[in-house]
Amino acid sequence: MGNNIYITQEDMQRLRSLVNALQSTPKAELVAVLEEELDRAHVVESKDLPPDVVSLNSQVRVLDLDSGKTMEYELIYPNSKPSSDAHALSVLAPLGMALLGCRAGDVIEWEVPKGKRRLKVVEVLYQPEAANQSAA
Repeated sequence: MGNNIYITQEDMQRLRSLVNALQSTPKAELVAVLEEELDRAHVVESKDLPPDVVSLNSQVRVLDLDSGKTMEYELIYPNSKPSSDAHALSVLAPLGMALLGCRAGDVIEWEVPKGKRRLKVVEVLYQPEAANQSAA
């Protein structure tokens, strides 16, 4: 993972609460990875989040650098419903954790059972913080 990542104060609070709630459950190992990501994140106010950063409820287009396939995801809080036609992706999924806080142009790598996957964040199609700023 390794890129600089950005997260809003609100997302940080929600995700820290989630981590704390799941620490003594079977998902503890999974949330430990999320906690590491949160520990290295740069926390910013919503109004200061660059519009090309993937935050919770963002819709993002990614390119699989190995297959050449393009996919669209909406990064959601666990047990939430997506608000778009993009594939729902929980922030607790390995790819969801990898995408959280990344910027357009970032390349992420993570291990899967068949080896390593490499995705490039092509575009942030929708980010709630940017949408709120343009509506204000």
